[in-house]
Amino acid sequence: MRIFVLGAGATGSLLAQLLERQGHTVWCGDRDPERARRFLGKRSTIPVTEVNARNLRGIVKAAKGCQLIVNASASVFNEIVLRAALRLRAHYMDLSSHLTRNPFKAEQFRYTKKFEEKNRAAVINAGAAPGLTNLLVKRAADMLDEVEAVHIRLYESSESDDPISQWSPEVSFDEAVSHPRIYRGGRFQLGKRFSEVEKFRFPEPIGTVRVVLAAQDEVATLPYFIRMRDLDVKIGGNEIDRLRRWYRLGKLTKSRGLVRHRFPQTSSPRMIAKLIRQGILQNARFAAAVLVKGMKNGKRVDEYLLIRSDCTFPTLYQIRQQGRFTTPVAYATANVAALFIKFFPRDLAGVFAPEMLPAETRRAILSGIRNNSIRITHRTVVLKHPGEDDEEF
Repeated sequence: MRIFVLGAGATGSLLAQLLERQGHTVWCGDRDPERARRFLGKRSTIPVTEVNARNLRGIVKAAKGCQLIVNASASVFNEIVLRAALRLRAHYMDLSSHLTRNPFKAEQFRYTKKFEEKNRAAVINAGAAPGLTNLLVKRAADMLDEVEAVHIRLYESSESDDPISQWSPEVSFDEAVSHPRIYRGGRFQLGKRFSEVEKFRFPEPIGTVRVVLAAQDEVATLPYFIRMRDLDVKIGGNEIDRLRRWYRLGKLTKSRGLVRHRFPQTSSPRMIAKLIRQGILQNARFAAAVLVKGMKNGKRVDEYLLIRSDCTFPTLYQIRQQGRFTTPVAYATANVAALFIKFFPRDLAGVFAPEMLPAETRRAILSGIRNNSIRITHRTVVLKHPGEDDEEF
């Protein structure tokens, strides 16, 4: 496939390289080609064109001839890139939603009819979280006859005294100042930032961590396609602890804007290598857990089940051993996105969240992830009754 990747930062540059390795013809667009080259590395021959993601005409010109456009830049540009894909009669994929029009429904769905008319597919939120998390929720839901509650728990940490963002500063700031989206009692709600503190046990060596409500995109798609009563997403780790501390001190508000020393630019591979050599950055981790509770109707008796899936991604140290210098979050997002593209449903038409994809496509992606140095474990237990405490599960 001929693929144009818009945004060649930490995630986009690695994704482009993975796609090239798959055998696709790949080229990139970025507002700062020189910076993009630093992320791609000196040995990369992937072309980079200067493109402003706000300029629809510029995107169309740079992406001319592609069969798929991937928005790996900020999600605020989703609708512009969607329109560019329609003009080029190309397929489309992105990694997250922006949710400015409606905080509870992904804005990309507004283009469903237009993609159906063009006989093209748009796959949205196709990264690690959202993306992989959606697939795991759908996998568990398919094993149940009735879903009651879905809980997604994320962990991000960097072993560094200085703030070192695993996301772009714009994404990190937007997530930090946005109200968490939750689905309770069959209704969408906005939660309080950094609220509902909970102790959650991730697999070792992470262990028990304090997690709080997070502004994640899974809530903006999953309840529409999987019948459920409750859904929330919480996140923990030293990075979220730092943000929570700033928030409580009144240093984290939209009115104050993005303060650069608190939300630094994502480090290039060369800078990460330098930080490691200097001992400033020792390690970093990223993990995700998906818990789905519901009923399974048996011949003799109904069972109330808890299905848990844990995703353990390579640490910074393990990624270094592969010869790469990138963050665990960028590594996870790019590798999962590459699999969404490897099994892209080109025979479909419309806009699709990960949980909407055909069963064989979802199984193929999950199978590919397990073969890609990302470990996924599943566990199912029978609960005695709906209110049973599963904190230690």
